[in-house]
Amino acid sequence: MIVLEEVDYVYPNGFQALRGVSLTIREGAFLAIMGRSGAGKTTLIKHLNGLLKPSRGRVTVDGVDTRKATVAQLSRKVGIVFQNPDHQLFAETVEEEIAFPLKNFGFTPSEMRERIDWVLKLFNLERYRHHSPLSLSGGEKKRVAMASIVAWKPKYLVLDEPTLGQDRENKLKLRKLFQEFRRENRTVVMVTHDVEFAAECGFDVALLADGKILASGSAREVLSKPKLLEEASLTAPQLVELFLKLGSPKPVFTVEEAERLILNLAGRG
Repeated sequence: MIVLEEVDYVYPNGFQALRGVSLTIREGAFLAIMGRSGAGKTTLIKHLNGLLKPSRGRVTVDGVDTRKATVAQLSRKVGIVFQNPDHQLFAETVEEEIAFPLKNFGFTPSEMRERIDWVLKLFNLERYRHHSPLSLSGGEKKRVAMASIVAWKPKYLVLDEPTLGQDRENKLKLRKLFQEFRRENRTVVMVTHDVEFAAECGFDVALLADGKILASGSAREVLSKPKLLEEASLTAPQLVELFLKLGSPKPVFTVEEAERLILNLAGRG
């Protein structure tokens, strides 16, 4: 598991981005970290593989204190995809971008070919195999960055705004990937403003505001509380808002749940 214990982080300019953050991310967990811009979300995830070290408190990854390990050592377990893919892309072709970490981590040539073909298809990138990743659109670059990390299937996958710039088809593919990771008991941590996607994928939620955790729990517990979400500058999923206004006794998160509730109400009428 990854454990943050009373973590503070102060940037060199004196700005305190995290304030006493305690969080346990168990193996197999699916956690969405949510909150307004500037709440400390990206600062938090940079602590998960040692890119940032706590100013106070402690972060451990499978019992290893991140202060006592290099980023390279931690990155074998914790793969992070940042919001801006330009900060990660450097190879001449998409294929080479995906191959680079696989080669570094010791995959055989046949394993590399299999993994590359898999993620190119998964992220709708097959036709860009020999293109420069820097020549692609913002959404396509994002998928290349994700593919280069997902290819080696890290134990802990950390994604910063993965749905940004993605259409519904690619969101569905990402959701299927999460389902596969869930079956394999891998862990996914996702920074997102996309409350609909987090709810649909069944993520637990940790709400951040001003560097502190306001609340944490299942999506049903956290995303069905409009006042709490307002404090974090978020809105509830549309179905939740709609059925709360209609007087539903419980939050509705999926179309299937909405259909069942409507049929039950119709049957009573």
